[in-house]
Amino acid sequence: MTANGAVLDVRDLRTHFHTREGVVRAVDGVDFSVRPGEVLGLVGESGCGKSVTSLSIMGLVPKPGRVESGEIMFNGRDVLTMSKRQVQDLRGEHISMIFQQPTSALNPVARVGDQISEVYKIHRDLKKKVGKKSAIEMLERVGIPDPDRRAASHPHEFSGGMAQRVMIAMALALEPEILIADEPTTALDVTIQAQILDVMRELQRESGTAVILITHDLGVVAEMCDRVAVMYAGRIVEETDVATLFADPRHPYTRGLIGSVPVLGRITDELATIPGVVPNLMDVPAGCRFADRCEERVPAGLEICTSEEPDLFAVGDDHVARCWLYTEKISP
Repeated sequence: MTANGAVLDVRDLRTHFHTREGVVRAVDGVDFSVRPGEVLGLVGESGCGKSVTSLSIMGLVPKPGRVESGEIMFNGRDVLTMSKRQVQDLRGEHISMIFQQPTSALNPVARVGDQISEVYKIHRDLKKKVGKKSAIEMLERVGIPDPDRRAASHPHEFSGGMAQRVMIAMALALEPEILIADEPTTALDVTIQAQILDVMRELQRESGTAVILITHDLGVVAEMCDRVAVMYAGRIVEETDVATLFADPRHPYTRGLIGSVPVLGRITDELATIPGVVPNLMDVPAGCRFADRCEERVPAGLEICTSEEPDLFAVGDDHVARCWLYTEKISP
């Protein structure tokens, strides 16, 4: 555990992709922590850096990307200074991940029971028979019917929802301290989404595993998370507990996200939208990265929104927002 009581403490993380066209600053100075047993949501639209943040933690950033700087402190040790073998030992046993596409993440030619039992063999050195028994027990825990028979099935024999249950079983097999779930309900219909979230919630409560839930779905955030960090253009722009985020969002981008979600029983002519597009991460603007899209931008004469990037300012108890609206540099 780190000095602030967190099981994971990410500080000034920068992960860039070096391409022929230029350097893409996918994650550009991200800070957050995860406490034991809590569910932290990383929220934002596609391309904001959520998934790259998770891959950085896991040591799985694909080329031509690399972690340029920062710290990823897990139980007081910096993951970025570990050897490849140490990181491999960390994955699965202490930090696990559920990927967006379970059918792509699973080995298509291996039985699912063997894939789960391999986790026990690698990290716990369990014999094949014992590992198989444990794998069947995990399949039963995630709600897969007839787990003895289905353990002998291949991934293509499972529906998308069932394949995601297999991924959850594999990820939580060793009861890791942290589970990273990257868009775990993407491409699933609403009913199956609810079932998958129920499974994750129940197993998380049983094991006490901390969860980093990566999603663009604010409904999933409201249902699953304790705290939320909103990302935009490689930066965290707001962070607070989930109730405060929906009751009192402070960053204009967060307000735009929440305002664009349809509400049951509320009749409107059209949904709210956020104008403009995300900035090019190879050519990040000098000021606030959201300034060109912001309808609450301070008067142009002050120029601060487009000339200087704001820090994360305290806007309440355990609530921060990266916006010039909350600083003494401008008049209220």
